[in-house]
Amino acid sequence: MNAHAPVTAADCGPDIRVERGQRAVFCGLTGIVWLHRKIQDAFFLVVGSRTCAHLIQSAAGVMIFAEPRFATAIIDERDLAGLADMNEELDRVVTRLIERRPDIKLLFLVGSCPSEVIKLDLSRAALRLSQRLSPGVRVLNYSGSGIETTFTEGEDACLDALVPSLPQAESVSNDLLVVGALADVVEDQFARLFSELGIRARFLPARRSGEMPAVARGTPYLLAQPFLTATARALDERGAKRIPAPFPLGAEGTTLWLKAAAEAFGVDPARFETVTAPGRARADRALERYRERLAGKRVFFFPDSQLEVPLARFLSREVGADLVEIGTPYLHRAHLAAELELLPAGTAIVEGQSLDDGLDRCREARPDLTVCGLGLANPLESEGLSTKWSIELLFTPIQGYDQAGDLAELFARPLHRRAKLEV
Repeated sequence: MNAHAPVTAADCGPDIRVERGQRAVFCGLTGIVWLHRKIQDAFFLVVGSRTCAHLIQSAAGVMIFAEPRFATAIIDERDLAGLADMNEELDRVVTRLIERRPDIKLLFLVGSCPSEVIKLDLSRAALRLSQRLSPGVRVLNYSGSGIETTFTEGEDACLDALVPSLPQAESVSNDLLVVGALADVVEDQFARLFSELGIRARFLPARRSGEMPAVARGTPYLLAQPFLTATARALDERGAKRIPAPFPLGAEGTTLWLKAAAEAFGVDPARFETVTAPGRARADRALERYRERLAGKRVFFFPDSQLEVPLARFLSREVGADLVEIGTPYLHRAHLAAELELLPAGTAIVEGQSLDDGLDRCREARPDLTVCGLGLANPLESEGLSTKWSIELLFTPIQGYDQAGDLAELFARPLHRRAKLEV
């Protein structure tokens, strides 16, 4: 019996269904892998078990050549049994950490389990430590627990924790707030484009804790990532105003994203055309070499990163792929409204997950390419299906005009590998 039921079946739009059951996604702790590179004077201290310590060290193994800004405060049986004062233990770990790393200006306490499990209220601990270490170090907390967060919700929880501490601007300036962690090279490209449009862009998170952008009532903001639900809500509560837009993936997505900001700031259409034309032309040239490889290829997305809908839109509209099914952990209909309008009519979208049902549909469809998490990739490859690890789409710069070709290559590469193996 299939566990999903239709929510909307409008003929003119996608077929969106909700599914509940067993899921297979990373927990929010993995967000640390890219966040610790982004905020250069921050440190992420995971408060949790040895299992969580092994996870974050293994997931972050790709960062072996960079000095890490994360660690784990391990809770063992002695702590859980109440034989040790958890707050004293945590204070001791944090004190030693700050002594060893005086460059830390922002410390995140990241819970790997809910407070009820680890028997420690991290929000109170963060407040107490922040008062003790102020003004040199600010301490915040958020949950990366797999019970409470999925893969990319770790970033959402982190930025959500930052929003209340953002400086209060006295009045609305002519600044645009771009929300979501972007690779530095992508951020620099967007900053230049916005500057050429006459818009001063500030980015959240900033690269250093002392440079976090100010917010006023009416501050316009543009989401760079589709999974920032809690962060957007926190900004709305501070009076900021979201600019609705698709997300900057591919030439079309980037153009529409920039155009939404340009229209909000009253940029002359002729100026917008002049500024964006070179980037659109570069992206189109870069995509041309991949269109023949990807056109007509049938793609199946398992729910993992919440990037699935804009990625599917890119594959369908810019390289001609056919969409078998788009699975996504959560579907924020307001934030993704512009993306949903661009999908082919009748596109199957499944919000949530029933892992067994999804696997049955994937095996029956036999797609040319399956986008999924690491845990599903090897079993599906053994069954003769080509897969793309969805986690690569978080670690790789893919937003903007100059990354459009790189984004297409990520999907073309496993198909090319399969073709060579079959020869």
